[in-house]
Amino acid sequence: MCLKCAIDLCIPDVIHKYGKPMPLSQLIASLPVHPSKTCFISRLMQILVHSGFFSQHIVTHNNQEVSYVLTDASILLLKDHPFRMTCLLQVILDPVLFNPWFQFSTWFTNDDPTPFHTQNEMTLWDYASREPKFNHLFNDAMTNDTRLISSVVIEKCKGVLQGLESLVDVGGGTGTLAKAIANSFPHLNCIVFDLPHVTVMHNWNDEECLKILKRCKEAIKNKDKGKVIIIDTVIGNVKGDSESEQTKLYYDMEMMVLVTGKQRNEKDWAKLFFSAGFNHYKITQVLGFKSLIEVYP
Repeated sequence: MCLKCAIDLCIPDVIHKYGKPMPLSQLIASLPVHPSKTCFISRLMQILVHSGFFSQHIVTHNNQEVSYVLTDASILLLKDHPFRMTCLLQVILDPVLFNPWFQFSTWFTNDDPTPFHTQNEMTLWDYASREPKFNHLFNDAMTNDTRLISSVVIEKCKGVLQGLESLVDVGGGTGTLAKAIANSFPHLNCIVFDLPHVTVMHNWNDEECLKILKRCKEAIKNKDKGKVIIIDTVIGNVKGDSESEQTKLYYDMEMMVLVTGKQRNEKDWAKLFFSAGFNHYKITQVLGFKSLIEVYP
C-alpha cells in the first residue's frame, strides 16, 4: 500500500523529472499533499528506500538534507516507461481484488466457488464484463505484464517461433504479445482470439483448462510442426530460488481467492497435457517466476 501511495502521488515521475538527486524539501514542494501532511513524506520514503524502490543520498552542501533517486525497480513505475508495471500493481491493490481477501476464512465455511464470489455474488469475469472501468484497468495490467514478458520471449526464445507459419494467441486480451511477435516475425500470420476481458490458463480450474487444451490440439492442422505455447508459472521447477517460489505460491493464493484456477507444478501440467492427448512437452525458464512451455501433439 505504501508503494501504491507513492504511485498515486506520482513520486517516481516527480523524482525522474527533477533529473538529479531530489532533496526531500523539493520533493515535498512538488507533491499535491496538504501542508499538515508534509512531515509524513520522509517516513513514507524511508520504507520505500528500505524496500529498494528508491535510493537515498546525503547532500553535504545542503545542510545534510536527504535526497532521493530512482532504482531499477522504480524506473518500471514511470508513466512513460515502455515496460511500466504501475497498472499491474494498481489492479492487485484495487478494492475489487483486495476486499475478497477479507472473506477468505468465511469462504472456507460455505460452498461458494471463490472468496470473490462471497464478496460480490458473481465471478470475477462476470464482474469485469459489467464494470467497464475495472475491465479497462485489468486489461491494462495484463498488457503491462505481457509487454515485459514478450520482449524477453522474443529476445531469448526466438527458436520457439522459428518454423511456424501461423500463431493464434488464445486468450490474448488486447493483442500485446501477438503484436510484438508479428513485428519481430513478419512472416507469421498472427491472430488474437479472446472475449472482451482477458483469459489466462492459471485462472481456470483443471476441467476448464483441459477443455481449452483439447480444443487447441484439435486446431493444430500440421501435427509435425504445430504446438501449443504457454507462458505461465511452474511451481518448484527452479531449485534454490526461494524468492521466485514465494511469489509463485502467493499467486496461487491469489488464484484461490479470485478465481477457480491455481498455479501448477510440473506434475500438474504434465497430467493436463497428457489427458488432453498431447505426447510431450518442454519447459524453459524465461523471466523470474515465468516459464515458457511448449506442448506437442
